[in-house]
Amino acid sequence: MSLPEDHPTLPKDAQGKTCPVTGATHEYRPPQEGDSRSPCPALNTMANHGYMYVPLRHSLPNTLANKRVFVRSPRDGKRITPWQIVKGLKACYGLTTGFSIFLSYVTWIVLRKFGPVDLYEIGKHNAVEHDASLVHHDTPAGEIYAPIEIDRELLDVLEKDATAEVEVDVPTSDPEKTRKEKLSLLTIADVGRARVRREKQSPPLDKFHAEIARGEVAIILGVWETKTKEVTGTRMDWLKLWLGEEKLPEGWRPAKNVGMFETMKRAKAIKLATEAIRKEEATPATEQ
Repeated sequence: MSLPEDHPTLPKDAQGKTCPVTGATHEYRPPQEGDSRSPCPALNTMANHGYMYVPLRHSLPNTLANKRVFVRSPRDGKRITPWQIVKGLKACYGLTTGFSIFLSYVTWIVLRKFGPVDLYEIGKHNAVEHDASLVHHDTPAGEIYAPIEIDRELLDVLEKDATAEVEVDVPTSDPEKTRKEKLSLLTIADVGRARVRREKQSPPLDKFHAEIARGEVAIILGVWETKTKEVTGTRMDWLKLWLGEEKLPEGWRPAKNVGMFETMKRAKAIKLATEAIRKEEATPATEQ
């Protein structure tokens, strides 16, 4: 079937596959040459899975002609609007509408942007981006934009922070059976320990960026929250895949909505955990 003259150009790896206009899939596709990405794994993952919707009027067969459709594009991370981010945060991670609007439009305000941006622009140093990332190098002196690449050594250290091991039931090919699997969970206490370590290694964070740093992790702890009788945390295998490859776990979909107030409570708990660790480290061994 031939495409209309104004059909969006398909990426090379999409030829012969699901049409990004009419298809409803969110398969993973790594960034292609020339694509734009940011230091934020949440946004990069949204782009890699096609969760940045662009409303377009497009010449389609008569059944869809003159209707507004959401194209699962661009995956290139270019000319992104705040409303695209809102739609993506809701669909990809299950964030509530109000929380998604807050995160997206506050980002544009802090960046002092009024129109579309490429994802790399969100990495402008000391706007919403900050030093002391759990998995990125600090921004070198004089650089305008933060590093995008993940530091694998930092990611490995973060994985070792996940000290809680739990046994959970996981599905099998037989829908009536499950199997036991041991998982490592990253808890709020683990995050507190990781934040203290990274902040020792980095330039001091002001209160605004320290709050952002805690909030980022608080969001994903909520999105992938795993509860057992003994402990609550986030699966480290999922987190490592998400941070390291900017990819969603196979077959995963949001199971709940994550809102602003619960995220604020979780961020406060992370702050208390970091303060407790700093207090413990400052206490002489003879007093412990």
